[in-house]
Amino acid sequence: MHPRYAAAAALLLAILPTVANAADAPGQPKTTPPTAAQVAATTPASEESFSGKSGGDFMVRLRGIAVIPRDHSDYVDPIGGHVQQTNSYVPELDLTYFVTDNIAIEAIAAVTKHDGKATNTAAGDVDLGSVWVLPPTVTLQYHPFPKERWSPYVGAGVNYTFFFNDDTPDDGPVKSIHYSDSFGWALQAGLDYALTDSVYLNIDVKRLFVSTKARINGGDIKSKVDVDPWIVGAGIGYKF
Repeated sequence: MHPRYAAAAALLLAILPTVANAADAPGQPKTTPPTAAQVAATTPASEESFSGKSGGDFMVRLRGIAVIPRDHSDYVDPIGGHVQQTNSYVPELDLTYFVTDNIAIEAIAAVTKHDGKATNTAAGDVDLGSVWVLPPTVTLQYHPFPKERWSPYVGAGVNYTFFFNDDTPDDGPVKSIHYSDSFGWALQAGLDYALTDSVYLNIDVKRLFVSTKARINGGDIKSKVDVDPWIVGAGIGYKF
């Protein structure tokens, strides 16, 4: 053997016993990989217990909403002008049932009051009084990320809008007014954020397609009104 290689081999043989003794020396803990139980023990309880949305779950939400009519009407026959309605701000309650992890059915209900007027008519701006509106709406939703804390969704469905308690002003040319009920479509998009496995924050936007016929003074004056409101809301939900 070459003298250089022989010296290297002798040095290596001298070092190996020292390294082995140090590894087995008393009081020196051995390094071993953590077990699955140890990893689970260090996982925060909130993350370990979070399951997200699942088929069979119910969720009830309470939101504050703004109902913002689009206010497009045909020509008011025979006096001209257009019909407008004011915005309304009310609480809203909804119930959602998850058919699967990703598919849910939501039903909402809220009652709003709107003041109306006919603008730019031959008689100027005419006060139409107020009307109450109940638009029960059912949507079929798709939740693409049901197991995540940030969980968006989209939906589409139908609504049937009831107009009731028409209240005309005490003075002025309008003595009576009637709005026909309406059946239409609904579109929806929203986002849930899970504070816990059961409590969620929510923001939600809907567009309802509502068309009604306004008959004033027994039909002497009439107009078709596409209310088509945006409904923008935020609130809190509970899953069970």
